[in-house]
Amino acid sequence: MSFKIDCGLFKYDFIDHHAVLCVPVDADVKEIRKRYLKIARRLHPDSSFTESAAQKQLGNELLSKLVNPAYEKLSGDRTRAEYILILSQIGKRLVQESTSVILNTDLGKQLADTANIDHFYKSAIAKLAQTQYDSLEQVLQVIAQVSELNLVYLMRSGGKASAPPPPSAQSKVQSGTSEPNTPKNTPPAPAKEDSIVEQYVRRAQSLIDKNQFAQAKVELQDALKLEPKNSRCHSLIAMVYLRQNQLKMAKIHFDNALKLDPNDEIALQWKPKIDKALGQQPSDHKVTSSPNNRDKQPDKSGSGGLFGGLFGGKKK
Repeated sequence: MSFKIDCGLFKYDFIDHHAVLCVPVDADVKEIRKRYLKIARRLHPDSSFTESAAQKQLGNELLSKLVNPAYEKLSGDRTRAEYILILSQIGKRLVQESTSVILNTDLGKQLADTANIDHFYKSAIAKLAQTQYDSLEQVLQVIAQVSELNLVYLMRSGGKASAPPPPSAQSKVQSGTSEPNTPKNTPPAPAKEDSIVEQYVRRAQSLIDKNQFAQAKVELQDALKLEPKNSRCHSLIAMVYLRQNQLKMAKIHFDNALKLDPNDEIALQWKPKIDKALGQQPSDHKVTSSPNNRDKQPDKSGSGGLFGGLFGGKKK
């Protein structure tokens, strides 16, 4: 299905990712992430509220072709910095061409005339966000409305899109590494359905390797919000709780992992040891660890013993 929008910033051969997520053009990464998770839970086939197969298919296409690419672009430091630079260029162009800009929506016309620009703009965006993805057939119309609000806001604020990009990202653009001379209508390749969850898992695994367990837990919790039936996520977050000496929480997630995938290797290896450490009988799940390993107790120090060598080998 083609998602063509010819309103607002889209008229300038530009993909308005802020409009897709219905966040202001100066939204920070935290706000963008929170909004993305809410939309993804609404559209993902495993957690959406849609009833018919056609609705699920439409929701999945909106997620993979519009929402996921928007989040990927706005959540990465480098890609977001480059995107904001292009957006600022369009804003400056709009300032110069303001007399010839034609507005199509009532909200856009009201923002063009209002005295309190920031308040009206933020309030209008927030109100549209409440129902943006309620009716999947009307999503493109709402995105078009938001994009026109973004256009007017940029035009009236002198092209201001966001805070300056990080110095490293700015220097790369200035050095010619990725100079965005003019906006190009080159949409990102459609993201795989599970690409965002896999990104969370990869980041979490990297954080676990660095013993940054609190941050890893946040990544995995976000992943489970999108895919609550992902056994790998349950298994990894169980390991995080284990490394934090929270054995009861680790047991809960290992149990979930084995319910979803009885052959989950990490859960099969470690759950019997947690059961033993908690003074419980091992469950009926088969254990793949050796008898010698089975007799060892958890090492609450967080290094060696129960935990030793787990993340030193090949990643799974």
